[in-house]
Amino acid sequence: MGDAMWQASAVDVAAGIREKRFSCSEVMVSVVDRIRALNRNLNAIVIDLTDQALAHAAAADRALQSGAEPGPLFGVPVTIKVNVDQEGQATTNGLPAFAKVIAPDDSPLVRNLRRAGAIIVGRTNTPEVSMRATTVNPLHGRTWNPWHPDASPGGSSGGAGAAAAAGFGPIHHGNDIGGSLRFPAFTNGVATLKPTPGRIPAFNPSATVERGLLAQLTSVQGAIARTVADVRLATRVMAAGDPRDPWWVPAPFDGEPLAKPIRVAVTRNGHGYAMHPGIRRLIDRTAGYLSNAGYDVVDAEPPSITEPARGWFTVLLTELKGTLGPTVDQYGSDEVRRIFGWYYELGKILDLDDYRAGLAERTRMMRAWNVFLETYPLILTPFLMRPTYPWNYDAQGLMQTKDLFDSSIYSYGVNYLGLPAGVVPIDLVEDLPAGVQLVGRRFRE
Repeated sequence: MGDAMWQASAVDVAAGIREKRFSCSEVMVSVVDRIRALNRNLNAIVIDLTDQALAHAAAADRALQSGAEPGPLFGVPVTIKVNVDQEGQATTNGLPAFAKVIAPDDSPLVRNLRRAGAIIVGRTNTPEVSMRATTVNPLHGRTWNPWHPDASPGGSSGGAGAAAAAGFGPIHHGNDIGGSLRFPAFTNGVATLKPTPGRIPAFNPSATVERGLLAQLTSVQGAIARTVADVRLATRVMAAGDPRDPWWVPAPFDGEPLAKPIRVAVTRNGHGYAMHPGIRRLIDRTAGYLSNAGYDVVDAEPPSITEPARGWFTVLLTELKGTLGPTVDQYGSDEVRRIFGWYYELGKILDLDDYRAGLAERTRMMRAWNVFLETYPLILTPFLMRPTYPWNYDAQGLMQTKDLFDSSIYSYGVNYLGLPAGVVPIDLVEDLPAGVQLVGRRFRE
């Protein structure tokens, strides 16, 4: 592969190292050179661990020569988002006040990646408290979209998305409570999967308090990569169990085979949002691709996504205001405090009775979607119903923030339902990457 090793997939890197067609060091040198050449202009990786990565790659080569059994990601370069614990590194979550919060141990997914043989080359950027659809913060600065200097890299895993698109290794960790894996995949032209909650164990040893209940039931860890095969491999590795997360579910990664042809429901319903014609064309093209691949693709309307999206903006937002809000108020910049004010204005903060009733209603919504998915195991939906947006779009005003949320109801609505959903790039819309979303049954990633 020579100088093009940074372009190789994780599947190909792991196979080539296992078969001794090239070494861990050869792969790592190529990726590190790529990072050192381009990251200064992108700021995707904000904690540079390339020196350590080169040393770890050399050690991995020696271990392989001594007869070590390579794991499924042996020698594969990966990145970790700065809001998840990596032993000895700062878990900043984009906040200057957290710059010295040093992780005492690895989070479960980092432990799983390391045990599989992956080598961490750096830690990627996130917005303050990881709750924006773009990536900029006062501590680490702004991350740039590799496609265009004015375009957003997405958020909150924008550093991971930009790193994937730029070739800073094959696998990039991120997380998702409202779209934080899928926005960066869409805007950077790469692939991701938001797994079912409980699929990948989550826990930060540095945390001083537990997350809110609904956050634990809707947020997930995952991977962004340039190929779907790499997303699958990374998800499988990260999904190994860990006793520190009692919500982890020991569900088989490979479910029972589905009857063929697999039925796919297609929805183009904008629910009042004027979907961009280019996005609608991508859905039509994807439906054609799936049909040509042997799927039974039909126009069929799932239960409304507006109700779970509203649940996110009422029940979950109420919890977030009580749990995350004080951190924003105390440590956040003026900009992020202003944006959170717009979130509260767009949503509704509930009293205890309404919160309790809303949480109960979530079960009814989940049941309706589960029943629909029994007939249609896959649902093709838009993800973002507009083209990629400017990097500071949400900071421009209440109406811009509203536009982002109105155009992405299929993002955070799916989080509220607890369903797995993947975003894949299809083509450019207005000269910037764009893709579609596939939603599946629980634990059928």
